[in-house]
Amino acid sequence: MAAMKVYLKTVICLIIVMHLLRGVGLCRDDYDYIDITNPFLRKIPIAIPVFKKMSLDHATAKLSKETSDLLSTTLEFTGYFKIMDRDAFLLDPQNAAASSAVKFHNWTSIGAELLVTGGVAIKDNRLEIELRVYDTFKEHMLVGKRYKAGLVDKRKIIRRFCSELIYILTGDRGIFDSKIAYVSTNSGHKEIYICEFDGYNPKRLTNHKSITLSPAWSSDGKWLAYTSYLKGKPDLYIKHLTENRRSVIAKEGINISPAWVPGEFRLTATLSFSGDPEIYLLTGTGKMIKRLTKKRGIDVSPTWSPDGKKMAFVSKRSGSPQIYIKDIDSGRVNRLTFEGHYNTQPSWSPKGDRIVYSGMKQGRSDIYVIASDGQNLVQLTHNEGNNESASWSPDGSLIVFSSTREGPSRIYVMTAFGTDQRRLIAFPGEQTEPQWSPRLSTGH
Repeated sequence: MAAMKVYLKTVICLIIVMHLLRGVGLCRDDYDYIDITNPFLRKIPIAIPVFKKMSLDHATAKLSKETSDLLSTTLEFTGYFKIMDRDAFLLDPQNAAASSAVKFHNWTSIGAELLVTGGVAIKDNRLEIELRVYDTFKEHMLVGKRYKAGLVDKRKIIRRFCSELIYILTGDRGIFDSKIAYVSTNSGHKEIYICEFDGYNPKRLTNHKSITLSPAWSSDGKWLAYTSYLKGKPDLYIKHLTENRRSVIAKEGINISPAWVPGEFRLTATLSFSGDPEIYLLTGTGKMIKRLTKKRGIDVSPTWSPDGKKMAFVSKRSGSPQIYIKDIDSGRVNRLTFEGHYNTQPSWSPKGDRIVYSGMKQGRSDIYVIASDGQNLVQLTHNEGNNESASWSPDGSLIVFSSTREGPSRIYVMTAFGTDQRRLIAFPGEQTEPQWSPRLSTGH
């Protein structure tokens, strides 16, 4: 009997030990999936050595450094990663980049949880890149890709690879094929410009030599609606971005604040041809469908829930500008914001759970975010100039906004929880009203 008790105790101890060991193993899964809804997200330490030169010419050597640096800055932009200092690496980068000779203990010992290795070659005036990402603790490869493209396509290759990695870690393709439209006075007039998600390659879209405002992307990314004073008053323009197609809504009064209905070739805008500024639903070519608001006082700045069933907007019907939500099917309207006396510029998150907006207190504007049911109000910017015109990235992980914290208005970006605030672009003049595009391509 005593022997049986000893045996049972031993079995129980073994079971407990096995469960504990499994628990330790589960801790290593923390970085297998990045929960972008977590406001206390821990950045993953990632090592990115200079990629291996697959040929000895000077052009390849330069390219290996450029592409590895570009990968580092692109991943760092997401806010998910801590890029490790290459001076801390225990191996020569060229040796570390050889995929057949990865010694994982050299990376885990310095705290790297992920390792990127790569090889770069130029053949027949074409770029060839091999890239791999390893989980250093589990000692296995998460992503491995080989690319061949023109020499000018290195940025496209790096972004494609980053999209693959982010998809493995988050279940979402990320932001790498998106752009940002914004208003700039760089030319001496308020014109609309478009740049890539990280501020790269800015290009002017309009040349009205007038006041141009409020860019709004269609949900397929092919059209941009905006307001312009080209003809002396605020009219609405709807422009195809790659084809010579354009519509103009120039009704009497104001034609402002366009917002596209998700998944449809329809949009809303504030028009005042009837005397009172109200929000109307229009076709993508500007034809009137129906009126959506019917209260005295200005109704403006519509933004749609991702499923297209609800519309948030700004109204002074309660006396001061506040944000309301209209249920399209029932027609019911509920007030969303109660704190603060001046709340404007709502933008509905791609996940549908939150709305970011600009609120004014004591003469200064800051960015706030609130759940779509009115709960969990959080202030994201504090004591740094006026912060306005917030817009979500297509995956909901980042927010772009304008700020005067350094003097003239500039474009900034931060995480969805207000961390990692940094300037995106800075050109002569002022940059305002940024609007993040949807994902602009689906090929992977």
